[in-house]
Amino acid sequence: MSHPPVDRAERLYAYETVSRDWDAAAYDRLPIPMTRWGEAVLAWLDLRGDERVLDAGCGTGRITERLLERVPHGEVVALDGSASMIARARERLGDDRVTYVVADLQAPLPIDPPVDAVLSTATFHWVLDHDALFRHLAAVMRPGAQLAAQCGGDGNVASVEAALRAMGEGFAGRKHYAGPDETRARLEAAGFTDVRTRLHEEPTPVPAQELESYLATICLGDHVEGMDDDELGRFVHDVADRMPQPVIDYVRLDIRARRRGPSGPE
Repeated sequence: MSHPPVDRAERLYAYETVSRDWDAAAYDRLPIPMTRWGEAVLAWLDLRGDERVLDAGCGTGRITERLLERVPHGEVVALDGSASMIARARERLGDDRVTYVVADLQAPLPIDPPVDAVLSTATFHWVLDHDALFRHLAAVMRPGAQLAAQCGGDGNVASVEAALRAMGEGFAGRKHYAGPDETRARLEAAGFTDVRTRLHEEPTPVPAQELESYLATICLGDHVEGMDDDELGRFVHDVADRMPQPVIDYVRLDIRARRRGPSGPE
């Protein structure tokens, strides 16, 4: 299926509803497992090569780069809630066949025409309202469009949360670690069919010398937002010191579904 050319005059949309930004350069330097996981999720999509695909939570564009290889005659919408992540992705990918969007997945999405597929890795747990998330994704997907996603699920990073509790801290910030059954129900209510969800553990060792940077940038990024450098350093060191080992005990929620059509799936 071919698509009409997209107006490239304005590729970057910014929305005030987006709250947290990221240190994209620090993120790109870290030994993150999300790239490996993202490549596996990308493989779930059945693509001919000419589709229009939304990467919902593109980050710095590592997986988006692989996605572009899968659609050599198609186009990609690279969306993220962080302007710095989008800027980094743009440096990596350029503008050819990519439309860049900074937007909140809890709000209506400025995407038109509709997409043939949605890819998302390590993003949905940063969205608090999953009912709104799936409703807004469904609104920009054509009938029969595929959804392939993975995010943090119920029980994710429990050792980090336990360390915070031991310090008298709550696990603050924009995080929602959902389970497979509630996610399936939300997807079906939002207009999806052929829904498959599951949880699995992905314990990830982090080199001891990089653990504090990893925690500050990824696991605790929104928790330490606004701290000065000294306070942040002490806080993250205390969290790392209370963890039993330099391992992030990730739990991932796999999501696969299709957008339901007027009379069911295509």
